[in-house]
Amino acid sequence: MNALVTLAATEEQNPLIPEIPELVIGLIAFAIVFIFLAKKLLPNINKVLEERREAIEGGIEKAEAAQTEAQSVLEQYKAQLAEARHEAARLRQEAQEQGAALIAEMRSEGQRQREEIVAAGHAQIEADRKAAAGALRQDVGKLATELAGKLVGESLEDHARQSRVIDRFLDELEEKAEATR
Repeated sequence: MNALVTLAATEEQNPLIPEIPELVIGLIAFAIVFIFLAKKLLPNINKVLEERREAIEGGIEKAEAAQTEAQSVLEQYKAQLAEARHEAARLRQEAQEQGAALIAEMRSEGQRQREEIVAAGHAQIEADRKAAAGALRQDVGKLATELAGKLVGESLEDHARQSRVIDRFLDELEEKAEATR
């Protein structure tokens, strides 16, 4: 301090070195500001920083919880989606099976109806053939009776005789037809 006092006493004072009373007042003012900051402002700043840190940590925990919940919901969604796809595949398979069964049923029904129609057609053809054969037999019999009557020179009006002649003539025709086959 002696050096400071001697320097202060000299009139040629260095502008970088403050005067002693000014230095003391500055140190006191600095101490007051430091104590005020340390006692009042610093605890408030620490309190706000602590609250902010807790809020950030709580936010991170909430974000992690939300992420965990979102992951759980995503897994549930994926499981439901897989189940829905499985159900859709099952329904599609059932529809295909039902369609195939319906097609087979319709085919068998169509086959049955076709067979009925063919059987009815055969029966109709057989009935028409018999009717045509009966009509032809009568016409041929009448023609044969007339022809035989002209050949023999006598009338074949007797019904029993006429039937015998017609039957004999038709039997001969049938024998010739079978022989040519």
